[in-house]
Amino acid sequence: MQEHIPFIQRITGPVNQAGQCLIFLFRMLAGIRFSGSQILAVLQQTYLIGARSLVIIMICGFFVGMVLSLQAINALEQFGASDQVSLLVGKSLFRELGPVLTALLFAGRAGTSITAEIGLMRATNQIEAMELMAIDPIQRIALPRFAASVISVPLLTALFNAMAILGSIVFSIGVMDLDSGIFWSKLQTGIYFEKDFIGGVWKSAVFGGTISLIAVYFGYSAKPTGAGVGTATTNTVVLSSVLVLIFDFIMTSFLT
Repeated sequence: MQEHIPFIQRITGPVNQAGQCLIFLFRMLAGIRFSGSQILAVLQQTYLIGARSLVIIMICGFFVGMVLSLQAINALEQFGASDQVSLLVGKSLFRELGPVLTALLFAGRAGTSITAEIGLMRATNQIEAMELMAIDPIQRIALPRFAASVISVPLLTALFNAMAILGSIVFSIGVMDLDSGIFWSKLQTGIYFEKDFIGGVWKSAVFGGTISLIAVYFGYSAKPTGAGVGTATTNTVVLSSVLVLIFDFIMTSFLT
C-alpha cells in the first residue's frame, strides 16, 4: 500500500494547492474596504509594478510590431495583398499577441518581483510580526499587489499595442514605402472596438489577475529560506506562463 502513496500525492498535491490558492483569493477579496489607506497602497503598488514595467513593454512592443510587419509583408506579397498588412497586424495584436505577450513579460518582470518580495518578508518573519500585531498580512501585503496587477496589465497591454502599431508604421510606411492612406484605412475599417479591443482588455484583465494571484500566493506560502524563495519565484514564472496560454485558448474559443 505504501507504494501507491507517492502516486496519490502527485495527484492530490496540485488539487490541494489549487484549492488553497482559491481560498487565498477569497480571503483577499473579503479584505476589500475601499478605504483611503487601501486605495493609496494600491496606487503605490500600481506605480511600482506597472509604471516600472513601461520600458520593457514599450521596447518589446515596438520591435514586435516591426517583426510582425516584416513577416506579414513577405507572406502577403506572394498573393499581391501587401496593402493588407495593417489589418493583419492589428487583428493579431489586439486579439492575441498584445494581451499574451504583455502578460508573459509582466510575469517575468513583475510577477517574480512580487513573489520574491513577499517570500523575503516570510523569510525575515515580517509576516509573523504583522500577525502578532493583529494586522492581516493578506489584506495589507497581498491585496494591494493583486489589485494593482489587475489594473496595470490592461493598461500595459494598450501601451504594448500602441507601440507595436508604431513599429508597424515605421517599417511598413517608412521602410517598405507602403501607402499611408491605405494603411490607416484598412486598420480603421478592419478593427472592431467591441470584438477586438474590448476582447483584448478582458483577456489582459484575466491574465493580470491570474499572474498576480499566483505571485502573491507562492510568495506568501514560500518556505522561509533562500532556496524556498527561489523555488517559489521559479514556480510563479512557469505556472503563470502556462495558465496564460491555457486561458488564452479558452477565452478565444468563447470570444470568437
